Amino acid sequence: MSHDVLNPTPEYLAFWQERHVCTLTTPRPDGTPHVVPVGVTYDPEAGLARVISNRHSKKVRNVLAAQEAQEAQPQGVRVAVCQMAGRRWATLEGRAVIRTDEASVADAVARYAERYGRTPSPNPDRVVMEITLDRAMGRA
Repeated sequence: MSHDVLNPTPEYLAFWQERHVCTLTTPRPDGTPHVVPVGVTYDPEAGLARVISNRHSKKVRNVLAAQEAQEAQPQGVRVAVCQMAGRRWATLEGRAVIRTDEASVADAVARYAERYGRTPSPNPDRVVMEITLDRAMGRA
């Protein structure tokens, strides 16, 4: 079932506000999918999903490598985040970029803390993967 990324149903939005481990799928340099568990925050007002991570992680390296390979497409690299609980599921898709500036990282950490009920330990290597969303699917 398709959803409006910027105007999700109340049920769909509520599902993205519950505490769930999600998956993130990024493209490896050879084009195969790399799927890992992550925490995700969804901001429909901005049309963004955010994933905090260490700048040295494989998922971040995948996005950076794909950005370098697609210099003609500076808007980001196609990725997907997904979560499920029983029969409920939700997927968000879009283009990811890596943000390293302090304000973006702090905002993403605060959103993570709100959704997951804990503030991550300080990490000077933390970055945020910011996903500009263009597709939402699911059954919440």
